Amino acid sequence: METISRKLFIQQCLGFGALASLSSAPVTAWAEEQRNDDFFKTVVAANEQEVGKLLKSLPAEMIEVRRRAGYDLANLAAAYCEPTSSFYQNDELVGAMSKIIRFLLKAQHADGTLDLGNLASPPDTAFILEPLTAAATILKLNERDSLNEVKAQLKAFIVKAGEALRTGGVHTPNHRWVVSAALAKINALYPNPGYVKRIHEWLAEGAYCDDEGNYLERSMNYSVVIDRALITMAHLLPMPSLFGPVRKNLELVYIHCEPNGELVTVDSRRQDQFAPIDILYFYHAYRFMAILDNQPVWAAITRYIESLPGFADRVLNDLLVTFLEEPLYKKPLPTPRPPSVHFEVFYKHTNLVRIRRSDTTTTLFGGTDFPIIIASGRSNSPNFFSFRKGAAILKYMRLSTDFFNTGYFHSQGIRQEAGRYILHQKIEAPYYQPLPAQYRKANGDYTLSPSTDGRFWNKMDFSHRPQSNIKALETTLTVRETNGKNELTIRVASEAGVRVTLELCFKEGGVLTGVSPQDGSTDNFFLKSGVGQYSVGADTIQFGPGVYQHGKTTGLEGELYSSHFGNLRTAGMHVYLTGLTPFVHTIAID
Repeated sequence: METISRKLFIQQCLGFGALASLSSAPVTAWAEEQRNDDFFKTVVAANEQEVGKLLKSLPAEMIEVRRRAGYDLANLAAAYCEPTSSFYQNDELVGAMSKIIRFLLKAQHADGTLDLGNLASPPDTAFILEPLTAAATILKLNERDSLNEVKAQLKAFIVKAGEALRTGGVHTPNHRWVVSAALAKINALYPNPGYVKRIHEWLAEGAYCDDEGNYLERSMNYSVVIDRALITMAHLLPMPSLFGPVRKNLELVYIHCEPNGELVTVDSRRQDQFAPIDILYFYHAYRFMAILDNQPVWAAITRYIESLPGFADRVLNDLLVTFLEEPLYKKPLPTPRPPSVHFEVFYKHTNLVRIRRSDTTTTLFGGTDFPIIIASGRSNSPNFFSFRKGAAILKYMRLSTDFFNTGYFHSQGIRQEAGRYILHQKIEAPYYQPLPAQYRKANGDYTLSPSTDGRFWNKMDFSHRPQSNIKALETTLTVRETNGKNELTIRVASEAGVRVTLELCFKEGGVLTGVSPQDGSTDNFFLKSGVGQYSVGADTIQFGPGVYQHGKTTGLEGELYSSHFGNLRTAGMHVYLTGLTPFVHTIAID
């Protein structure tokens, strides 16, 4: 698999029995049979193409440490050792491998680490060790003398890096398992009880996965990493209990998957909550577990991933390495059985609802990390509704008011009631009275603290001040979904005249009709009345009726974001419905 760059990093949970009990519809890509030997030929051909490009592009002098260098070396090793490859035992590859490992040895610090994303980083070094240990495993089985120097250099780098991982620290939850998996792979090559001891020190903290299938970071980016790391440890140590979290997570991943392969990340605690990621990178985990468990549904998902755009460039090009390092991957998949494409799942831990009716999906998000704080490690997306009908995509719906500049609506959870989902938030904004005498300071130097409504900080000792003139804003959204059609009723209660803005953001590239362009803008529109349509090819989303009572469409983030100089606006075609409190409006989306 192609390494996921740091930049990309920063850019479903039913039991299987429940999934299997739901109605299923045939999906061509999932149901296709494919001869295993034919697929392996495709894997070898993809590696040949990758290696051919690499030999032409490998610079005379390497100057930048990149994680990709590990995969370059591993691909060269796989091509050299695979008898059916046109590059089999081609000595030109030995020279290229030597160039890469000599450069990495030169870049390696005395403590075994590399500057790779972070300075002298044990976890980032562990990431590059994944392909380097794969290369060493593949080369170990080839006894040609021409490989001796490369093998020795590779071992020197790996063993030195192993000490960095055995003693070094981490930053984030997934780093523990990346480091541990790398140590497990090093131990399989060059056994050392110190490696195993360190792995068990990390594992003693608990490889957390909740009963719905989410890891601590709830990030699809990092779930990829954790699944692969746990599979590695479970297989090599061996510790089969570590397969358990992987099974739960893969069930969750499928429920979070849109028909086109994109994954819902709105509840992520990491950077991908605002950046799309797709299911491609889960290919290795689905394939391994499908074969290990003789799991026909995961075999179908594996075949589905192979049909997605980008598979050749982002997965297939590095797959020979995986197949040669671990023969289990090369075994035939079970006969695929399509998973359900009709389901409704409520993830109560994260207040996320996923509803799928064939190629139509609805996602509801009611918030999960409170209070809202702008930081990595916190989920703070204001996207409470999204909808897809084939190629027509409503990326998100947001609601904002100008009530004391509190910005976007963030529901305080979701509850299910009589076939409906209810999202709710109540905000209070007080005014503050003088401090009682016992808390006053003659010099006026009070402790820096947040206002009681969390909007701002100052040296005002807010918590000890009496409050008065308290104003409130209460928002309730009721959503009813029926066979792919949604009806949303929005109620906003407050002082009369508070401006309310409902924002619908459709994926760029479609055609909008029934809406009015905002003056001077090419991607902002109002739905003032009637029903609007958004179309991509033969797929159309209808939405409405519209309402228009004011023209405010800026500053929707509120004080929390604007004080951080942030902006949550994304690319897309933005349609606004506007009103004034007391505001009640029902909109249909289908």
